[in-house]
Amino acid sequence: MTPDIPHLWPLIGVAVIIAGFVLRFNPMLVVIVTAIATAAAAGFGPMAILTAIGNGFIKTRNLPLIILLPLAVIGLLERHGLRQHAQNWISRIKSATAGRLLIVYLAARELTAAMGLTSLGGHPQMVRPLLAPMAEGATETRYGKLPDRIRHKLRAYAAATDNVGLFFGEDIFVAFGAIVLMTTFLHEAGIDVEPLHVAMWGIPTAIAAFVIHAWRLRRLDQALARELDGKPEVPTVPSVPATQEGR
Repeated sequence: MTPDIPHLWPLIGVAVIIAGFVLRFNPMLVVIVTAIATAAAAGFGPMAILTAIGNGFIKTRNLPLIILLPLAVIGLLERHGLRQHAQNWISRIKSATAGRLLIVYLAARELTAAMGLTSLGGHPQMVRPLLAPMAEGATETRYGKLPDRIRHKLRAYAAATDNVGLFFGEDIFVAFGAIVLMTTFLHEAGIDVEPLHVAMWGIPTAIAAFVIHAWRLRRLDQALARELDGKPEVPTVPSVPATQEGR
């Protein structure tokens, strides 16, 4: 292989991780196999691979504590009725709907992410214990007991709202990693761009994302009204077979 031709074999790790996720193998196992395959394709020996994995573990050994401690706290709060309290609280606001609630959260998520406060939201600490139950509670207040497909739909919209707000909001934060990466890449290509200018150009995109997703959330309210208005779900009572007389 000549020096002018790049060595592309390390990209085999991309194929490994795609195949592992498509076949639904254990994600941790897929990541480990991908790392080993990539390192081996790059010419690393067994000892070099083990050294790289060991160094990575030592540098991130405190990461599990940072991740697991908040999850344990959230789990205790859920065990003591956090989801039920969130549903009861939102049910007292008669004008609240799932769409209006998610629009307010979308605005708050984008604004806080634009200031670099990306950890204020998230799926485990905000969507699952608070946002999704509040969306379900607001919908139950208007339409009564919800079928499972509607509950899953509301949870999906709650998760999507958090994703949209974070993704487009953090692009405005001048110290965001992607902005630093883009400005560094452009600088190496001979194009000098200030990070502040890149962040400012993220504002129109964030506004457009807010308008489009808010419109989708308004349509969610309309769809729920069409599906559930005047059609409360009647709980089914399991039938008991009649016993024959004389037995």
